[in-house]
Amino acid sequence: MALGILVVAIAPECGWAQQAPPVRAASSTPVVLTLKRAVELSLSNSKDIQLAKLQVQAAQDTAQLTRAEFLPNLYAGSGAGYTYGLPETPGGRPPAIFSVTYTEQVLNGPLRGLVKEQQEQVRAQRTVLEDTRNAVMVRVASGYLELVKVRHSLELLRREKDSADKIVEVTKEREGEGYELPVEVTKAQLTLARVEQRLLELEGRQDELEVYLRNQLGLAVDQPMDVTPEELPGAAEQEGANLIAMAAESNTRLMAAESDVKGKELRLKGEKQGYWPTLQLVTIYDVLAKYNFNNSFLVINERNFRSNNLNAGVSINMPIYSAKTRANVALAQVNLEAAKINLSNTKSQVSAEVRQKSRKVQQADATKEVARLELQLSQQNLAVLQSQFGEGKVNLRDVEKGRLDENDKWMSYLDANFLRQQAQLDLLKTAGQLDKVLE
Repeated sequence: MALGILVVAIAPECGWAQQAPPVRAASSTPVVLTLKRAVELSLSNSKDIQLAKLQVQAAQDTAQLTRAEFLPNLYAGSGAGYTYGLPETPGGRPPAIFSVTYTEQVLNGPLRGLVKEQQEQVRAQRTVLEDTRNAVMVRVASGYLELVKVRHSLELLRREKDSADKIVEVTKEREGEGYELPVEVTKAQLTLARVEQRLLELEGRQDELEVYLRNQLGLAVDQPMDVTPEELPGAAEQEGANLIAMAAESNTRLMAAESDVKGKELRLKGEKQGYWPTLQLVTIYDVLAKYNFNNSFLVINERNFRSNNLNAGVSINMPIYSAKTRANVALAQVNLEAAKINLSNTKSQVSAEVRQKSRKVQQADATKEVARLELQLSQQNLAVLQSQFGEGKVNLRDVEKGRLDENDKWMSYLDANFLRQQAQLDLLKTAGQLDKVLE
């Protein structure tokens, strides 16, 4: 199955070049947008992306906070107070005028495992950021493509309204001459009313899309926009099987699930190392004062009292029996099994989604082709009617009805093409190939 994206493309026989002038906002100084430019602006101004970046930064800071235990940590402090009996602070150390403490973890398996798990969570959060970028690109691209379609449809509807007005006028004249029944006038007026109703609906939709795009692109609230039909560059032509393979490598949900499994594996490995000793470097320097030691504490006297005290070495803890370590290992094992099941389910879901969305693209291709042929047939019928009108075989009302039918087929074609574009964008997002087309 060949996959390609066309923003708006009509076969040559449909006369796009002759009948579809560039879509332009009603302003002398509009901002000129291409689809890629719109996507570029949205990526720079999206609040959703900014929030996702902050979440990545928060994950990085969390991992760094835990990792800091394995880096040099130096603290300085001071304190004084009244003592009675054994002089010590709430931390168990003697009160000091000035103190410096240095700590650094060297061997600590559970803590090291937590650090590695959090680093994998950072990678997973980056895939969430990428997924957010893709979602923004799809929304903005879809809004841009729909605005192109709506503006072109409005041009068609305005021409259709002109034809409907002429039909009403001619039908009334023929009724006055006794050639038409009143019901034909009512039918013509109903057709005109439906066209006017559809015009109002599309004008409202155009306003909604313009407001949405201005907000997403960071434009002024009254900034007019100039959008034109275009073809997307990039190699979007891929077989369905190739897209499934690409999704296995690039799908953001799958990448996040894989990072989760890897992080849980590292956490389990670290928790199992909780049965081994931990080692920490510790250095403490204190400057003590005699007044912090009352006279009843006779261990310290004038001769052996030292103001400057230094203790440096390693702190080793050997676990003999730790119920907490056993519980942590069991919990890490359960979390790993759950992550593996989630990964397996995600793989199946992504593969199924790619297949399903590939079929939707195929169905949309078929619908578009039917709409194209109907449009081509309508154009050919209109050409016949115009020829017959020149020969005096049909009247103006028949020609205008032919134009109405052609406009309806044009709008059906535009709707079918837009639905196909949406299906393609959705498929490319699932396959992780969206950035290759839109960036």
